[in-house]
Amino acid sequence: MAAPQENQPLQTQQLYYWGTTPESDYYTAQGIKSTKSFYTSPRGLTLFTRAWLPTAGTPRGIIFMVHGYGNDISWTFQATPIFLAQNGYACFALDLEGHGQSEGLKGYVPNLDLVIEDCLSFFNFTLTQNPQFKNLPKFLYGESMGGAISVLIHLKTPEGFNGAILIAPMCKISEKVRPSWPIPQVLTALSRFAPTLPIVPTADLMHKSVKVPGKKIIAAMNPYRYTGKPRLGTVVELLRATDYVSSKLSDVDFPFVVLHGSADVVTDPEVSRELYRMAKSKDKSIKIYDGMMHSLLFGETDENVELVRTDILKWLNDRC
Repeated sequence: MAAPQENQPLQTQQLYYWGTTPESDYYTAQGIKSTKSFYTSPRGLTLFTRAWLPTAGTPRGIIFMVHGYGNDISWTFQATPIFLAQNGYACFALDLEGHGQSEGLKGYVPNLDLVIEDCLSFFNFTLTQNPQFKNLPKFLYGESMGGAISVLIHLKTPEGFNGAILIAPMCKISEKVRPSWPIPQVLTALSRFAPTLPIVPTADLMHKSVKVPGKKIIAAMNPYRYTGKPRLGTVVELLRATDYVSSKLSDVDFPFVVLHGSADVVTDPEVSRELYRMAKSKDKSIKIYDGMMHSLLFGETDENVELVRTDILKWLNDRC
């Protein structure tokens, strides 16, 4: 990676130092502590995990984070938990099955119910390993597919978390990227015989997600990003799960903030508006950022990223 120039975006400079500096020195320079490890889920799956922690004192709260489809927790994603740890929050995340450095065929998510079980077992394991955290407020944070997973976790464990931050959540596949009839029916039939085939005709979502040209280059350099076409079984499972989530929006009943860009063509801001309208939650809020795209916390200008970060931090601070 070429050395960054002074006028390059801050996140570009951070990723340069991440790629050329020993990890311990990198996190020390960020003013936080960080660890990484492998966790074996109850079904025997080996999952890569990271933690980002404040350097001193008791954290203000615990944030369990879930990345989106094709992404991972070791590249652009971790700029957000670093920021939150710098501001007093302990953050934990894992690469989902078939993503990043976790076990599984890359880009293949055959059963989101099992992914949810993986997440919950890891989150509970984290609390048993850090008993001093048990009485702190616990929040979910999910980006895109991770937002849908966060909602599904809440529906499964309604009392388990004190709230959620939902970033462009995939609560329903946008009609702008959803295959039109009869393709979904054909895909469903084919997936019964060849679920792992990467043949679904969809453009690279990274280019639809990231606005800043220089950041598209950075995102494309991610060695852990899944760059193949979506696999049949994954698409069918995401269609199934998001159809379920969209049918259960009125059952959502915990504090949340949903943040979405008005120019997002990957997940639909109208569905986030529908979540806000339909949820039973008494404490709920929504932010639709004019002209912003899907990747709110990396792909936008640094000024826009800072705006979204500030809104997230204020929401957390007001509840801790």
